This record gives sequence, structure tokens and C-alpha cells, in this order.
Amino acid sequence: MKNHLIIWGLILLPLVLVITQCSSSMPGDEMRFGIEAAKLDLWDEAIFRWKKVLQTDPNSASAHNNLAVAYEKKALWEEAKKEYDLALKLKPDDKHINANFQQFMKRYEARKNEIPKNQ
Repeated sequence: MKNHLIIWGLILLPLVLVITQCSSSMPGDEMRFGIEAAKLDLWDEAIFRWKKVLQTDPNSASAHNNLAVAYEKKALWEEAKKEYDLALKLKPDDKHINANFQQFMKRYEARKNEIPKNQ
């Protein structure tokens, strides 16, 4: 079932992107496209979209948070931590960002404390 969703996503996402490129691209549009790509596990596309948001709105805590989640999904731990730190600096009281960060830190610390298998 998941493979079917990914295949449909690969078919439909470019079509949606072509259609929307005809209209002006707004940060909100890019944010939504990133979210839709993430739902389809298209993390590289999601990262691309959220980076575009940050080009026009570098103070978007939501874009930094979303980018952190995407980096975490791709096991880019240091990049994820940097983005979470930026998101929290911009919106330290945001419950959603704080919850994501707390869950990330558990996984991040567990990963750092793992003993390498070749030792």
C-alpha cells in the first residue's frame, strides 16, 4: 500500500509542481508542498521546499522545525540539531517545536551513546 502511495506521489507531485509554477510561488505554498512531500516520504523534495521558504523568510520557526524533522528522517543528526536549535531560538515557547525537539534529543542521545558494533 505504501509503495502505491509513493508511486502516485512520484506521478502527481511533478504535475502539481508544474501547475503551481505557473502561479507566483509564496512561502505558504512551498511550506504546504513540503508537508505533502513529507507525507509521501519524499524527504529530499520536502527539504528543497522548506529551504525555499527559508530563503524568503529566514525567521520561519516552522520551516526550521520541519527541516529538522526531515534531516532527522534522513539520519542527518547534526543538521537536524542545528535546525531545531534555530527553531527554538525563534520560538522558544512553541509547544510543537519543543515536543519535536525533546523526542529528537532522546533519539540523538541514544544514538551518541551506542557502542560501535565493530568494537
